[in-house]
Amino acid sequence: MNTYSKGLMWFRRDLRAQDNAALYHALKVCRQVWCVFVFDTNILDPLPRADRRVEFIRESLVELDANLRELGLANGTQGVGLIVLHDRAAKAITALAQRLQVQAVFTNHDDEPAALARDAHIFGNLAHAGILLHSHKDHVIFERREVLTQAGHPFGVFTPYKNAWLKQLTPDHLKPYPVTRYTQALAAVPAEWAVPVPTLSNIGFEKTNLSQLPMPTGTSGAHQLFKDFVQRIDRYHEARNFPAVKGPSYLSVHLRFGTLSMRQVASVAHQMHLQGMAGASTWLSELIWRDFYHQVLANFPHVVDKAFKPEYDHIKFEHGKHSKALFAAWCEGRTGYPLVDAAMAQINQTGYMHNRLRMVVASFLVKDLGIDWRWGERYFAEHLIDFDLAANNGGWQWASSSGCDAQPYFRIFNPVTQSEKFDPHGKFIRRYLPQLAGLPDAAIHAPWKANEIEMAEAGVVLGTHYPAPVVDHAKARARTLLRYAVVKKPGATPK
Repeated sequence: MNTYSKGLMWFRRDLRAQDNAALYHALKVCRQVWCVFVFDTNILDPLPRADRRVEFIRESLVELDANLRELGLANGTQGVGLIVLHDRAAKAITALAQRLQVQAVFTNHDDEPAALARDAHIFGNLAHAGILLHSHKDHVIFERREVLTQAGHPFGVFTPYKNAWLKQLTPDHLKPYPVTRYTQALAAVPAEWAVPVPTLSNIGFEKTNLSQLPMPTGTSGAHQLFKDFVQRIDRYHEARNFPAVKGPSYLSVHLRFGTLSMRQVASVAHQMHLQGMAGASTWLSELIWRDFYHQVLANFPHVVDKAFKPEYDHIKFEHGKHSKALFAAWCEGRTGYPLVDAAMAQINQTGYMHNRLRMVVASFLVKDLGIDWRWGERYFAEHLIDFDLAANNGGWQWASSSGCDAQPYFRIFNPVTQSEKFDPHGKFIRRYLPQLAGLPDAAIHAPWKANEIEMAEAGVVLGTHYPAPVVDHAKARARTLLRYAVVKKPGATPK
C-alpha cells in the first residue's frame, strides 16, 4: 500500500479506538489522519424519534471522541478528536475528504446489501475526486469466502462450518491491531469541525430509558461487561438458557456496534476452549454462529427478503384482518401464553430479549399463529438494540425452518413446556407480568389450566387481568404441519 500524506478514518460499526483494523492501517500509512462518524440520515430518517440504538451510538461516540483525544495528547498533539456529521453519508464523506484534501479514506467492511450499495456509490464519488477507498475486515474473524467447503463453496450448514473455522484458525487471526504504535499520525481537528458530539436533540431524536437499563455504553461499558462475563463463563453452557438467571454475556450490542473487539473476545474464548472449559466452548460456538450468519448474508444476499431454501417461499402464511390482530397481540404481549408475553414485554421495555426467548417467540409467531417470519423479523429489527441484519435474519429463518441449518419444520416449540423447563419457578414471568405474580409456580405457565381457587387467591381473572390464549397450541401445531406439507421431503417423518 502507498504512503499518503493525509487520510480519513470513517467509523461505522467499529466504535472503538483500540484494536481497530481500519484505524490501524490508516495511521500506519498516513502522515496525518482525521477521524469521522456520520449520523447517516438515510438510516436515521425512517427510525422512531426515541430509538435506543441511536442513543447508544451517541453515548459511545462521546467516549470514542475522548479516547482519541487521549491518544493525541499522549503523543503531544492537541485538538485530536472525532468529527461527527449529520448528513447523507454518501455526500458527507466525499465532501469532507475533499475539504481535508486527503488521498485516501479508510473504513471497515459492512456486508449488508444497503451498506454495500452505499459504499459502491461512495467509492465512485471518491474515485471521481482522485481519492482512494480502503476497506478492511474487522467485525468478524472470518468473512465472505474465507471459509469454504472442500468443493470451494460457501457453507450452508453450521457444524461443518464450525469445524472448518476452528481448523483454519491461527493465532494471527486473533492478534489485536497495535493502534497505539502509530497514533502520532492523529491530526488535530480543524476549527470548523472542532465541536462536541451533537446531542440527541441536535439530530432530531429524544432520550430513551437507556440510562436506566443495565446496558452500559462505549468501550468502558463493553470491557466492564466482558470482565464480569469472563468470571462466570465456566457456567455459560448451563445458565444461558434460563432467562431469570444471569447467564448470557450481554455483549451482543457491543459486538454489533464494535465497542468491543471480536478478536479480543474470540481470543479469550478460544484459549479457554483449548483448556477444556465447557462454558467457553459453548460461547465460542455462539461467536462462530455470528461469523456463519455473516458469511451467509455475504454469499446468499437473497435471504434478506426470501427464504434461504427457495421451496419455503411456497408456504402460505395467514393474512387478513384476523392475522393482523394476532400479530398485534404478539407484539404487545397479549397472546395468553405467559413466557411469550413476558419475552415481548422485555423487548418492548428494554430493547433486549434473552436468546432462548427469541427462539420461543419466533416459533410461536410462525408455527402457532401461522404468520410470516418476515413480520417478526421486521419487529425485532425495529426494537432490538443489538439488531444485526445477518444474525436477526438467520435466527428468524432458523425458527421458521426456512434458513441454513434450521430446525426441521415438524419440530415446533411448545410455549408451555419451554416455560416449565427454562423458567420453572416463574421468576422471569413474574418480573415482566406482575399481574400473574400471585399464581403458584405450577400454574403460572398456563393460567387457563389453573383451578378457581388458585386464580381467586392470585386475584387473576382471565380476560380481565390477563388474556385467555389466542390460539390452542395442539390445534395450531396440526395446522402448521399441513401448511408446511408443501416442503415435505420424502422420508421425513413428523415427530
